[in-house]
This record gives sequence, C-alpha cells and structure tokens, in this order.
Amino acid sequence: MIRIRTALLALAGLTPMAVLSTADAQAPASRTAPPRAQAQVVRQAAARPPAPGTIHRVRVMGNQRIEEGTIRSYMLLQVGDPFDADRADRSLKALYATGLFQDVKLDRDGETLVVRVVENPIVNRIAFEGNKKLTDALLRPEMTLKPRSVFTTASVQADRQKILDMYAAKGRFATRVDPKIIRLDQNRVDVVYEINDGDATLVSRIAIVGNKAFSENRLSEVINSREDAWWRFLSTADLYDPERVNYDKEVLRRYYLKSGYADFQVMDATAELAPDRSSFFVTYTLNEGDRYRIRKISIDSKLRNINGDDLMGTVSIEPDDWYNGDAVERAAEAIANEVRTRGQPFVEVKPRISRNREKNEIDLVFEVVEGPRIYIERIDIVGNTRTEDRVIRREFTVAEGDAFNAVALRRSRQRLQDLGYFEQANGVNMTPSPGSAPDKVIITTQVQEKATGEFSIGGGYSTDAGFLVDVGLKERNFLGTGIDAGINGVLAQRRSSIALSVTDPYFLDRNLAAGIDVFYVQTNNVEIAQYQERRIGFSPRLGYEINDHLRQVWSYSLINRDVFNVGENASIYVKQMAGQSIVSQVSQNIVMDYRDSKLNPRSGFQITFGSDYAGIGGNENFTRLKVDAKAYVPLDRWTGNTDWGFAFAGGFGYLFNMGQQELLIDRFFLGGENLRGFQLGGAGPHAIPQQNASGQYISGADSVGGRLIATGTAEFRFPLPLPGDLGITGRTFVDVGLLTQSNFMEKLCPQPNTNIPGPCPPIFDNGKPRVGAGVGVSWQTPFGLINLDLAPFVVKYKYDQTQIFRFGFGTRF
Repeated sequence: MIRIRTALLALAGLTPMAVLSTADAQAPASRTAPPRAQAQVVRQAAARPPAPGTIHRVRVMGNQRIEEGTIRSYMLLQVGDPFDADRADRSLKALYATGLFQDVKLDRDGETLVVRVVENPIVNRIAFEGNKKLTDALLRPEMTLKPRSVFTTASVQADRQKILDMYAAKGRFATRVDPKIIRLDQNRVDVVYEINDGDATLVSRIAIVGNKAFSENRLSEVINSREDAWWRFLSTADLYDPERVNYDKEVLRRYYLKSGYADFQVMDATAELAPDRSSFFVTYTLNEGDRYRIRKISIDSKLRNINGDDLMGTVSIEPDDWYNGDAVERAAEAIANEVRTRGQPFVEVKPRISRNREKNEIDLVFEVVEGPRIYIERIDIVGNTRTEDRVIRREFTVAEGDAFNAVALRRSRQRLQDLGYFEQANGVNMTPSPGSAPDKVIITTQVQEKATGEFSIGGGYSTDAGFLVDVGLKERNFLGTGIDAGINGVLAQRRSSIALSVTDPYFLDRNLAAGIDVFYVQTNNVEIAQYQERRIGFSPRLGYEINDHLRQVWSYSLINRDVFNVGENASIYVKQMAGQSIVSQVSQNIVMDYRDSKLNPRSGFQITFGSDYAGIGGNENFTRLKVDAKAYVPLDRWTGNTDWGFAFAGGFGYLFNMGQQELLIDRFFLGGENLRGFQLGGAGPHAIPQQNASGQYISGADSVGGRLIATGTAEFRFPLPLPGDLGITGRTFVDVGLLTQSNFMEKLCPQPNTNIPGPCPPIFDNGKPRVGAGVGVSWQTPFGLINLDLAPFVVKYKYDQTQIFRFGFGTRF
C-alpha cells in the first residue's frame, strides 16, 4: 500500500499532507453520498469548468459484473475534488475492503482519474474430497462461501479453519485441509477442500494430582474422559474433547461435594499435545480440603405466616450425616416447593453453611426469603432445525407469564434431556436475560439436536429364545413431531416375532400418550410342554400422567391364539387347548415411580398395579390382577461408589376364571426371569405323566401353570476389580417363587384313544415355594446388554425343570 501511495503522489506531483482533517481521518472507508447528492455534484461539476489540478472525470475500467456507479460510491475521490494522494490511498483501501476485487489500481491520465479493477471470481461450486468422518451434509452448512457468492482468499482460509475446528471437536487434531481453486470461464471458480481425516487424537494418559481421599483409579471412573485402551474401539470416551475436560471438572466438584468435602476445588485442568499430535496428556490438579459432618440443621424463614420449624419435615438430611452438596440442593428445592404450595410463589431458599474447621463440622441454615417478583416475558427456542417448537415447549413446567422459578426451569431442562432428542453433554441450555421491563425476563433455550433414528441388525443367544437374529428400524422423533415409531423382527429357535409400534406421547397436544401395537409372535414351548403357540393381534393404548411420579395406561387387545404341533405324548390338559381361540381384553397399569433413573436406577422405588379383563367378546372370560414392586438401596454413602447397592423386587398375581375354565396359556408361569435357576415356565405345577398297561408313558410331565403366583428377589450389586468403563458389574441373588392353584373345573376328561369321559389325570401341585440362588455378571456393551447368571443352589420339587446357567445376549449396531 505504501508503494501505491508513493506512485499516486508522484503521479499527482504532490507531497503527502502533514496533517489530515479530523473528518477525513475518521471517515469510514465505505462512506458514500446518497445517489441523489452524487448526481447533484456531477451536474455542478459539469456546469462550471473544474479548477486546474482537480479531477475532471472518473473512468472505471475492468469491471464486468459490478456497476460503475457502485464502484464510484465506495471512493472518497469524486469529480471536482483535487488529486489528493491521501484520499486516493483511502479510496484504494475502501475498494479492497469491499471484498469484491482482487486487484485495484488508481492512475492519473491528465485530468482524468482512471480506476482499474480486477473483480474477484464468483464461486461456482463447493466440494469436499477425502472426508470420511464428517459428511458433506455436516460440513456444507458451516461454510461461509456459498455457490454464487464472491470468492475471497480470506473466506477460504476462514472455512478451512472451521473444518479443522469441526474435526477437533470430534477428537481429530491431526486432520489436514488443503483448499484447491479450479479456475473456470466467465471469471468463476470451483473451491475444493481436500481433507485428510487423520487419526483420532486420543487421551494417552490421565493424571490426577492432589487427591488423598479417593484413589486415582476411583476418580478416573468418576470422570467421563478415558485413557486409550484396545477395548474402547467402539467408544469415543478416549478421544480428546476440550468440552469433556471442562465437564469433568464439574463432575469432580460435584462428586467431592457429595462426599462431604465442602472446600473442594479443581485448581487446574491442563491438556498437553504430544509432539507427534497423536495424543494428549490430561492432568487434573485438585485441592480436596477437609471432610465435614453436619452438626445442626435449621430453617430461618423471613416470610410472614411461614414458620421455619413447620418446614423441617421436607428436609431429608439428618444431623451427623456427611455433608452432601446434592442433598442440600434437593432440600432447598423441597423447601421452596412447600412454600409455594402455601401461597408464596416468589420465594428463594438460600443454604448457608458455617464451618467449624477444628472439629470438621458444618451448621446448615436454610434461609427462606421473598424472591424477586420476576415474570417470564417470553421463552425463545433456538437450535432446533428438526424438532418442532411445540414438541419442546410442552416439556416446560412453566409458561410465559408465570413467575420466574429456577427450580422449575431445571426440571424443564431435565425433561427435555430425557426425551433423547438432544446431545447428552450441553445438549440443552437455558439462559435468562433481561426483558422489556425490570420485572420481566426472557428465557432462551438453546438445543443441540442429535440423530434419533436407529437401524439395528444383529444376532445373539438367549436361553429363552435360543440363537436369534434381530432386525429393527426405529425413529424416536418422527419428522420432528415427537412421535415414536418402529418396526422390529426377531427370528429365533424358540421364539420369533415381528412387531409394529407407534406412540404419540402428547396426543392432541394434551397429557395423553396414545399408541398402537400390531404383532405376530410364535413360541416353541417344547422345553416345558409339548406344544407351540402363535399369536396375531393388535393393541391400541392410551396413557396419561397424574403427576410427576404417577401415571396410568389403558389398553385394549384383540389377539388370535393358535396352539398347534401338540406332542403325541402331551398331557390331556395341553391337548384340550389345541386349536384357535380369541381373547378380547381391556387392561390397565398404574405406575408409581420414584426411581432416580428409568434406564439405570440406583435408588428409589417403583410400584405397578396391573389388571386384565377378558370377556368383551372373544372366547375367554377371566380377570387377572398383578402387583409388582421394586426398590433400590444405594451404598455409596459408605462405599463412595454408586455401583454398590441392594435391589429388591416382589410380585403377586391372581387369575379369576369367572365361571369359565381358562386356557393354560392365560395362566401365570414361574421360572426364567422371575425365578432364576429354573427354565422359563419350568417351575411349579405339572401334569403327572400317565402310563398305559404296558408301563409306557402316554402323556408327558407338562408345565400347566397356575392361577396364583408370588415372587421375591433380593440382589446385592457390586463393582468388579476391572476398569469401570468396561461396564461390567457383579451381583449375588436369591430368588423365591410360588405358583399354585392349577386345578381344573372339569372333573372328567376324555380318556386316551377314546372319547369316553373319565377321571382327569392328576396334577402335581404341592404349593410350596421354589428357591434359586447364585451369582451373576452384567456387561453393558456397545452391542447391547449381556447377562450371565449361575444359580447352582436351588430348592426344587418333582418334575421341575432347572436351568443352572442362564445366558442372555442381544446385539445392535
């Protein structure tokens, strides 16, 4: 630019001005006069001869697409102005700053200012080559350059850096991007980014410094980042991600606060890139501080008509407990909710702690004060390119115009995260900002969507179904409407099925979950009885939430059942039900759910009451009741590890046959999932084998089920001495089950080889409980959950079919 300015000065025969005027110095490069004012200047210049040394004419050369008037509008020099070198220099800069030109020259030809320009090309096409880890569809929207936009070198370099940043977010810091420019006719170019994905940049070493209370191995299991290992070939936890490292700092802080370390701090988290750029060394520096117990708890209410002592019942913390930051937060939320139910919508609960560092004790005071009277003016949703706004808004527990409630917003965020439509880490962020008035706030909800479609194909083995092949197609957010739809097929040795399912969780935009299942199931029961069964039917359903923890589902089922391939030596009870039957039944389930997680519960309980009534048409008439309960007791308070805990389960069911003999297939069966150590349906009442006069068996010991069932399970879960991220946990268990009331209403049965009624063969039904005990292992793999149970200790009776080793495996990829 100095060279150009010097040339202009020489051309004009002028010397640089020593001082610029303030107006000129501050004038923006792109300053232009309005078109009408420009025309007036031109007319005035034509009306009187310009003074010597002034510009008589401006001539633009080299422009093809850009109008001459547009180019003149960017310049400070106009007709009638003197040949000022400084203003010429600034005109050059203004033209370059537009990004429209790759070269600009200003020359003087007598009293004419000649502007020579070379226009930047127009982008014809943007292409990517060599990219494998990020598709064109992901890269293209992030590019600044678009087809038919103006090409500039700066834009190419900026887009190159965006590609590198996107790969870095995927843990690939060794990626190389080389832009290639292909010149075309008519001043057009193709821009091709040649990409070498490179190897993933892994975390080769994680070091934790300053820890004393917990071992480095234990803390390494708490954080999400993982060291590179051969068995993580299907995981991304060992890829370096700066956001994950920052998230780990918060995870460590919450873990220590939960364990009583109220002064804990993460002093630093550093990541060093190896010289070959293939891996990172991540170091967390901690300051644990002391561990505190709670000495005293009190509630200090500043609100009228609200007594702090009356609120103590909402606090689940007890004196002498270890300080727990999560429990303190939950207690503050519980107090605030209780105050709101008493007619105080604007409330703020501030936990205050007073430390006694000598005794390592904390006095905990919950201060209840009147919160600011702030209302939600507007809720904005951004980032949802696919999911409809209404699908997101219906998960909010607050609405526009409501009082601002931070607790309700956190609950809304968790509800959105539980949908599974958004990324797990930072997939949903809610940011309040000032509204149009001091008492109003705008909530901006930023979401980051993820793929919700799933195509699965796999195989495996299960002791219930045998070797199997599983193929499925599922979309949990169909067309962004929140509808869950899927089709799944299983082909197995002993159980095959195909099922189509569609569910709208907010039918008619109300608190109604409506859906329908259409299915075909074929089961081979040869292991416990000599017959096969085929079911074809459909089941529409409708459910609703009564509150956050209570929901109810109603359904109607119309099923055609066919019992076929009955064995020649099957008992008369099995032979009697051969053929087709139709069941038409109404069912309901009411569920009370206080578990901490629906997918992997560690604390809380769940109670389910279900009932079926068959008799609205069809061939069957019975009522079936079932109650199931589960409870989870964590032991992390003593162990510091959430993998330690107890799980208890119990169930009770009864079938009323309403004056009509029910079929075997409608009864309860015991064994398998509800009683480990026994085959599926292999425990309990059996038809006693019958012999002919020659002593040969003419009927088998078939399992005939029962009308009354009771089960119970006690399970102790614990981690194994293996890397925690392998997802392998162990357990010991004791299962108890009872199945009885297998008698039949008919006292006479057709005799073998005749149609003459006679006494029905006896059934072995002693009504005594069966027991199975043993050990097991669960492995949460990327292919699915693998369960292995060994139950060598059983209490069994005559004709029971045992199963010491139980193995279940499903695979999806």
